[in-house]
Amino acid sequence: MRCIVLGSGSRGNATLIEAGSTRVLVDNGFSAKELLARLQRVAIEPESITALLLTHEHNDHVAGAGALARRLRLPVYGNVPTLRAAEAKLGKVPELHEFNTGDSFAVEGVEIHAFSVSHDTADPVGFTVSDGRQCIGYCTDTGTVTRLLRHTLSACQGLVLEANHDVDMLRDGPYPLALQQRVLSSQGHLSNERALQLVAELAQEGLRKLVLAHLSEINNAPELVQREIARWSAVLAGLEIRLASQHRPAPVLDLDAGEGG
Repeated sequence: MRCIVLGSGSRGNATLIEAGSTRVLVDNGFSAKELLARLQRVAIEPESITALLLTHEHNDHVAGAGALARRLRLPVYGNVPTLRAAEAKLGKVPELHEFNTGDSFAVEGVEIHAFSVSHDTADPVGFTVSDGRQCIGYCTDTGTVTRLLRHTLSACQGLVLEANHDVDMLRDGPYPLALQQRVLSSQGHLSNERALQLVAELAQEGLRKLVLAHLSEINNAPELVQREIARWSAVLAGLEIRLASQHRPAPVLDLDAGEGG
């Protein structure tokens, strides 16, 4: 199994997860043109994508989803509240598949599980994607780590997880107080500290490869994330960690490759 974060941040998110010949795209907050350019950059044929999964209706996750689905004739999967909330942004798409949060469903033999996360949208979810042998998780846009979330991600060998902000940088930054409170709330985003605390727990349960994503360009910096990683270095020694970027695809997370693969 492989995973490529094609871009992640407050201006657009899209992640490709691959199991054999099945390729699912999680969200698309980029224009169709930009997303196709990023696929070309990582040598992925757009026509090889099997389906588009939606986590929630915020613009940075769905802005280009409808246009891409129409262009590539992709089936779109989402829960009913998300599809209703995103209806105007999506427009008419070739094929819609509804699921309930907490359900598992198959896409060409690959098992997808949609689990609840905590964010200020209609019914936000994260996903695990499994080929029956290995599992990759996707979890961004959650303000808290619930027992359900932690339990679900404990089955993953690979994970895309948000490390959205540094708390001090957020509090000292340009965001007005109301927006700071929204980010810091249980329906906001994970801080570097909380994300790495969760990673440290998961690293003891089989997590081997990680991409930290959705870094705020205003309230975070790669060096601050690296500093937090260093605080947990004794626990994370065997874990391969990459940082996603808003501007370019991240290196491939390949569960079948060795260190550096």
